[in-house]
Amino acid sequence: MSHGFDTSRLKRIDSHFQHYVDDGRLAGWQVIVSRHGELAHHSTYGVRDIEQGTPFADDTVVRMYSMTKPLTTLAAMQLVEEGVIQLKDPVAKFIPSFADTQVYRSGSVQKPMTEPQTLPMLVWHLMTHMSGLTYGFHNTHPVDAIYRNHGFEWGQPEDLDLAACCDRWAELPLVFQPGTEWNYGVSTDVLGRVVEVASGLDLEEYFQKRILGPLGMVDTSFYIDDENRKSRLAELYIPHPETGAAMRAPDVLRRPDRPAMLSGGGGLYGTAADYLRFCQMILNGGVLDGERVIGRHTLTYMGQNHLPGNVDLEAIGRPLFAESAFVGVGFGLGFSVVIDAAASKVPSTVGEMAWGGAASTSFWVDPREDLAVVFLTQLMPSSTHPIRPELKQLVYQGLAD
Repeated sequence: MSHGFDTSRLKRIDSHFQHYVDDGRLAGWQVIVSRHGELAHHSTYGVRDIEQGTPFADDTVVRMYSMTKPLTTLAAMQLVEEGVIQLKDPVAKFIPSFADTQVYRSGSVQKPMTEPQTLPMLVWHLMTHMSGLTYGFHNTHPVDAIYRNHGFEWGQPEDLDLAACCDRWAELPLVFQPGTEWNYGVSTDVLGRVVEVASGLDLEEYFQKRILGPLGMVDTSFYIDDENRKSRLAELYIPHPETGAAMRAPDVLRRPDRPAMLSGGGGLYGTAADYLRFCQMILNGGVLDGERVIGRHTLTYMGQNHLPGNVDLEAIGRPLFAESAFVGVGFGLGFSVVIDAAASKVPSTVGEMAWGGAASTSFWVDPREDLAVVFLTQLMPSSTHPIRPELKQLVYQGLAD
């Protein structure tokens, strides 16, 4: 027994995910299970670079992608606590170009018919992904294609900084009227710009001063410019279209250099140990090692389901790609939130807060069980394999107390 877990049962995590590496589907991985603030299970397997054969180690650095989003939302909520931002503030208060953003009504990609916003897009809409903004890679709606035509698919034009990207997105139509639906998109990137304008700091400075520094997340940043961390950076892989084996991703997705745009929606690099510190802060009610970064009540509020009518994502979300299941899962401020564990068809606990990244990374915190789990690998897209539900059932079956 270890922290209420049957350790022999937790070893099933390792034996299960070792098969992913042994048959070539993943290069390597790392998993950490923590309960009551102490490690209950920790293991690595495989390599971080197939060609070099370097092991996937405890200090391996990965692209966190959308696991950046909870930190950006936390940053905005810090400013809410200070009265600098209100959740009901129009986004245009901080980014004036959004005052005139139109909403798609009908028509083609070339000639979309639009209408004005019925109600203005609010900061709260950004935090809940109910803004009407989208991602170009969805490939399901004419507005997705409009994003791609303007250079926004898996990234953005390399010469645009965050302010310029937001102004460009404001020129493109919204998929729906703000507040009427849920759609995964660039909302958290726009939220990052709100943080910059409201605080007077760029996102890198703000994160370091208010989140990364206080939490001791020493290996987490928006880019990698030192040789030590470059040497620890895992390669990024995609599945081979015929065999499914992990193959090196295109160079454009792999660069660790400083980007023009600091992405609050997907720009961080980091380690499992660092992200576990963020998770433990959540379980501790906003404090870690004596450093309080957010109020306990604020964090509880963030972890509530904010979808109108307390519905799940299946009821209000567009059935597209997202870093979460839809059935039985709602959405808080920056996290998915389990609201009906039975309906989700995956062992879980009501109140779990979670999210993941495009390269198949994931985390969740379970306040009722005082449990945090972080899983890192580097395979895009995250929908390639059912890693997250498999990991959940393997963790929860190990609980004995």
